[in-house]
Amino acid sequence: MFIWVFHRISGLFLIVLLSLKFTTSFFLMTKNQKPDWALLLHTNPLSDTLLIIAGVFHAFYGLRTIIIDLGVKKEKLLFWLSTILAAFVSGALIIIYFTRDY
Repeated sequence: MFIWVFHRISGLFLIVLLSLKFTTSFFLMTKNQKPDWALLLHTNPLSDTLLIIAGVFHAFYGLRTIIIDLGVKKEKLLFWLSTILAAFVSGALIIIYFTRDY
């Protein structure tokens, strides 16, 4: 039940975060002065971190759901496997995000 609720909430959260990123990027494409609020929201590391975590966990829990739909009955094992893999991938992507040089 927890994964079902988390998957739905993370999907909505991804819609909100991605729409915020796309909207602010349109404001930053202007040739004139760029609005400070759009620059602040678009370059905020907290929103990028939340986007990485929500996207990775949403993807891994979605793959778990697909595997269960294909007939695998080990739901508890799939839960822990997808949670550990998602945490590892999220951690690796966050480390890459904060240590990049470009």
